[in-house]
Amino acid sequence: MHQFAIEPLFGTDQLALGGYNIAFTNSALWMVITAVVLWIFVAGGMKRQLVPGRWQMAVEFFTGFINKLMMENVGEAGKKYVPYVFSIFMFILMANLLGLLPIGIFGLHPFTPTSHFTVTGVLAIMSFSIVLIVGFWKHGLHFFSLFVPHGTPLPMIPVIFPIELVSFLVRPFSLGLRLFVAMTAGHVLLKVLAGFVINSTNAGAGYGALVGIPSFTLMIGISALEMLVACIQAYVFALLTSLYINDAEHLH
Repeated sequence: MHQFAIEPLFGTDQLALGGYNIAFTNSALWMVITAVVLWIFVAGGMKRQLVPGRWQMAVEFFTGFINKLMMENVGEAGKKYVPYVFSIFMFILMANLLGLLPIGIFGLHPFTPTSHFTVTGVLAIMSFSIVLIVGFWKHGLHFFSLFVPHGTPLPMIPVIFPIELVSFLVRPFSLGLRLFVAMTAGHVLLKVLAGFVINSTNAGAGYGALVGIPSFTLMIGISALEMLVACIQAYVFALLTSLYINDAEHLH
């Protein structure tokens, strides 16, 4: 599990504020790298050329994709949330993909921030906070009607209301947990297979052929699958965020 260890960098081990350690860690470094790569990607695609190049087309594809997602799930009111959902979708996507870079062969070890619940949990709380703020700002106390489905018989309200409320409060936990588990499981599986390849090869040519080659072949397939999962998890996070925002905007 060493690949998930959060370690202080640049001699910041003893940095503290109010008794809490605020060292600059490898997780923070890769979040900064992710933000920089994302900024470069978006900035490079904002040239607005009459005949767009591939870079500009890529940025326009992602912005159009998120805009369509918000229009389908929220309607016209969703346009104002496109910048936020686009940012969080692209950040998760970039973080997931950068964590899969095979730069370990050069002595560098990529870190996947989304493999930690502290990161995915904060992202989920950000989305959930927007839902609460928009819901109470737009509807006031009528926002609580979200927990009473339309047409619910009056005697059933005391039963349905707490169930719906608990289900609503679990949303940020499940939103962050889903992304965290998917990324962690994939990286653990790749690490286990890599261990099979190395140990079997060190044990001899026979073990290398019997165990190492099949494990290495499986690693290639799993790596391709992980790239797909990285994209799907970013999409699922953005999709659920749009659905939750729709609840805040339109209630039922």
